[in-house]
Amino acid sequence: MTATTNPPDAQAHAEVTAFATIGAISLAHLLNDMMQSLLPAIYPVLKESFSLDFTQIGIITLAFNITASLLQPAVGLYTDRHPKPFSLTIGMGLTLCGLLALASAPTYPLLVAGAALVGLGSAVFHPESSRVARLASGGRYGFAQSFFQVGGNIGSSIGPLLAALIVVPYGQSSVAWFSVAALIGMIVLFNVGIWYRNRLPLPAQTAKRAIVGGVELPVGRVAGTLLVLAVLVFSKFLYMASLTTFYTFYVIERFGVDVQTAQIMLFVFLAAVAAGTFIGGPMGDRYGRKVVIWVSILGALPFTLLLPYANLFWTVALTIVIGVVLSSAFSAIVVMGHALLPGRIGMVSGLFFGFAFGMSGIGAAALGVLADHTSIEFVYQVCAFLPAIGLVTAFLPDIGASPKRVKSA
Repeated sequence: MTATTNPPDAQAHAEVTAFATIGAISLAHLLNDMMQSLLPAIYPVLKESFSLDFTQIGIITLAFNITASLLQPAVGLYTDRHPKPFSLTIGMGLTLCGLLALASAPTYPLLVAGAALVGLGSAVFHPESSRVARLASGGRYGFAQSFFQVGGNIGSSIGPLLAALIVVPYGQSSVAWFSVAALIGMIVLFNVGIWYRNRLPLPAQTAKRAIVGGVELPVGRVAGTLLVLAVLVFSKFLYMASLTTFYTFYVIERFGVDVQTAQIMLFVFLAAVAAGTFIGGPMGDRYGRKVVIWVSILGALPFTLLLPYANLFWTVALTIVIGVVLSSAFSAIVVMGHALLPGRIGMVSGLFFGFAFGMSGIGAAALGVLADHTSIEFVYQVCAFLPAIGLVTAFLPDIGASPKRVKSA
């Protein structure tokens, strides 16, 4: 990228990897997604307390994901033109309000409203925090995105474990205890906002067209590539929804484990997702985004096909492999999207994060209906074929590795 209107010190910042800022935004992502992951983790508690069926559980997930999905691209587009450094703190505050609503909701509609409010917090948080990660990357875009995303993955994996230790024994109201994490997140994000504000106007994000191998991609090629990336996100997150939403019910029903054991198994899967996310970004920087996407999505297919027929031990083992392999693609997908529309970083981040949330929500609702009419086992037999959609990776351009940049302490 070139800088034609920014001061020299802003250019210098763009060439240096700001590890402290990436670490802070990743920590905030951890706290944010830890609180959000309490929602699916406490589904067994809510199902018993409110006598919910699988369709109603899917609707709760849909309320959260659709709110985040619809608003994220709009938030990203707005902040591309009008950066709001302290909107990150506001997003965390909205998540806090949603948590408190979930903790005290006496009726099912209020549960749905609380989930929607948590989704609103995500819509505000994710596009701008993804931009901060790129701004602090020093050109190591895959590394920065994966480090940022792995914070969210770790938080998502911790949530079910904390739910097993706290929410299951003490009930729905104990969700309010996690408001402390939200307050810590707001403090961290306020300081990130100061760092971000001091670097406005942004380092050069003035390029309007994608350049691959020194050649400008035509508009039609850019649009087609974005469509392929959207299809890949669809396959990845629809399958992930089958595990994050219904995995606990699957192992309880099929293997007869108790609720706490099921939530620990969900924690193991989500920890594997975090590991795969962290691996995928640097691999994309080194070997190119397309290679990582090939290996990630299509590479998970043999393991997803085996999962519905595995015993308890191999179910745990296979979900670990699936989590690592399948999750490694998302940072590569986001960074490739940024390369396609370099002047719309917030909008692209919002589109992909929002589309991911949306597919998870729609998928959860649809799979819940399917589970009610068939069985949980049948759901996993159907979803096992989703990674085969990874064959469309062949239509992606070869966007290579990131150039080497300066590192900072």
